[in-house]
Amino acid sequence: MSLGTIVILGSGETAPGMVKVHRRVLDQLDSIRAVNLDTPYGFQENVPQLTEKIVSYFDVSLQVRMEALSFRSFANSSELDREGVRQKIADATYVFAGPGSPSYAMKQWGPAGVTDPLAEVLARGGVVCFASAAALTLGAFTAPVYEIYKVGDAPFWMDGLDLLSAAGLRCAVIPHYDNAEGQNHDTRFCYLGDTRLRALEAQLPEGVGVLGIDEHTAVVINLASDTLEVTGKGRAYWRVGGTETILAQGEVHELSGLRNSTPSVVAAPTSTTNVAIGPAELAEIVLHGGDESLPALARLIDLATRGGDGFILAAPLVEGVLAARAAARAASQYPLADQLRDVLIHAGVEVNDTPTGATWSLTDTANK
Repeated sequence: MSLGTIVILGSGETAPGMVKVHRRVLDQLDSIRAVNLDTPYGFQENVPQLTEKIVSYFDVSLQVRMEALSFRSFANSSELDREGVRQKIADATYVFAGPGSPSYAMKQWGPAGVTDPLAEVLARGGVVCFASAAALTLGAFTAPVYEIYKVGDAPFWMDGLDLLSAAGLRCAVIPHYDNAEGQNHDTRFCYLGDTRLRALEAQLPEGVGVLGIDEHTAVVINLASDTLEVTGKGRAYWRVGGTETILAQGEVHELSGLRNSTPSVVAAPTSTTNVAIGPAELAEIVLHGGDESLPALARLIDLATRGGDGFILAAPLVEGVLAARAAARAASQYPLADQLRDVLIHAGVEVNDTPTGATWSLTDTANK
């Protein structure tokens, strides 16, 4: 199986010329299972509107049905929620994330462990496409732009997803490289400006580079051909130790000429996340407990609510979870009871407590 593609957009997904970039990589996929991760803007009040805008863009401009995969907060999610998100990422062939805050995204994605499922997408020949704020998270280090530019914190780095290590690029990614919104002050380099970028570069370990990408520009990293291509209106830049190499629009570069580390091994998974086993086998894994019980339960929840191949009736599964919740409440294990209720809510099940017991129904989202 051929390795996949990392697409980095120097500005938003709707920037001029980006339809061709999306279409090109989508056409390379045997099947399209696209998801949008809302985490980078999960702290905002207009999450539904932003998600609708992105989903509508892919639907209208690319005729691609994209699933809205919501993971707004690590703290407000259960471990089962997190496992479900990891599975849906790993199952996808096209993963998109875009606007918002890179630092907020990393505070959620880091402890949730999303790097491994993203690597699984690439291992199966899929596409990881990150734009704007999300693009900053792809490297080994992430610049917290808002904290530096808006709040006034001294320049510092956060850990990144380090997904580009799959290409042997140990670096930080800086989109909006040629930004000129400041007019009378320097907002290049994603609003950091030259002085702060140089201060950040001085903090990087020796040999770690910076991959800069102009607005309305895309960098397409093909792991199978071991190449990096620049497409769109602008250019990309590879900076190491203060020395900048221009990667011109329309050029294809051998990654061996830029590489500053050994590529990470992108291995196929061995867990139940993507193993094609049926509901009965998954239920057996859940009953026996152990390390695989949580992934198996997350898979059962997904099968009971999404329909399609392998769909199972939701009623027996939901009734079982409600029975476990009732037992937890009877034993005064209220945190566990709340977690079980949250499991059902996040799976698209509305729970109503009545004097005679709990009732439930599938929400409109779950029925779609």
